[in-house]
Amino acid sequence: MDLPVELVEGLEQACAGVPERQLAVAVDRLISRYRDPRPAATPILGSAADVTAYAAYRMPATWGAVRFALGQFHELVPGFRPRTFLDIGGGTGAALWASAEVFPSLTEAVVLDQVDEALQLGRRLAGGAASAVVRSAVWRRAVVTDPQRTVGEADLAAVSYVLSELSEADQAAVVTHASEAAEVVIVIEPGTPDGHRRILAARENLITAGLTVVAPCPHQTPCPLAEGADWCHFSARINRTSLHRRLKGGELSHEDEKFSYVIASRAPHPRAQGRILRHPLKRKGLVTLQVCTPADGVVPTLISKRQGETYRRARDVQWGEAWPPGSASDS
Repeated sequence: MDLPVELVEGLEQACAGVPERQLAVAVDRLISRYRDPRPAATPILGSAADVTAYAAYRMPATWGAVRFALGQFHELVPGFRPRTFLDIGGGTGAALWASAEVFPSLTEAVVLDQVDEALQLGRRLAGGAASAVVRSAVWRRAVVTDPQRTVGEADLAAVSYVLSELSEADQAAVVTHASEAAEVVIVIEPGTPDGHRRILAARENLITAGLTVVAPCPHQTPCPLAEGADWCHFSARINRTSLHRRLKGGELSHEDEKFSYVIASRAPHPRAQGRILRHPLKRKGLVTLQVCTPADGVVPTLISKRQGETYRRARDVQWGEAWPPGSASDS
């Protein structure tokens, strides 16, 4: 996936005013912090340089994860055309940019964050967007755990890469606030065992609040991976810009962002009949898929060349997509 050109240009301009060595040091510090499973005692973004470094190295990955997850939801519910969007703890607005791309029906957006420098940079980046809803978004300073500041009416709300910074009680509060604020809620965390556990807790909170899980799960029963050594996560491949490669010291032209997510809705919507949980194993004449199913948990699914069109579809399907493609269930 390619980041919107105007966002790439905006990030380049933002970084031009900060020495690249300073940005690289800030990136290293932020990477270490994001790998720490303990709640943050203070805001992770403590300076303008931190905010700029965060935007340069994290916005592409966050954008890619949100873009992929919402794309899966859109395939299941093509008739969902949200007008209003709420980004809780949205930082510099990566989820806003991704949501606007998936849902061109959006006309109003609000981004909430407690770091003023992040909001200021997000507003500057949004000023160059091709999307009208990104350009006109409202950037509001707010503590995300304060219900008086987060509850409102929205068709779609996002809580992306926020929960790891909070205590368990505050995590539950933020997810509850999102469920009260919106028709559809997406929660995304890093694709690690800790991130998966936070998503499982968020999933349970959303169900308790009366919402129905739509994606990625093909069911609303307990996760079959909840008690084992494995964990549910997915991957989005993002093409790196030259700035991104320099800041991360990477040589590859892309990076794979691993993430866990849940999307739930107040209105019932079709779910996938199954969800592919790993890269498909493709051999000559045979494709093996690890598929999460409503009735049997995660099961290996073998598709041979003798199955004709089903085999041809299996050759093209990707990790994280629904299986069978284009099929959905109301169960």
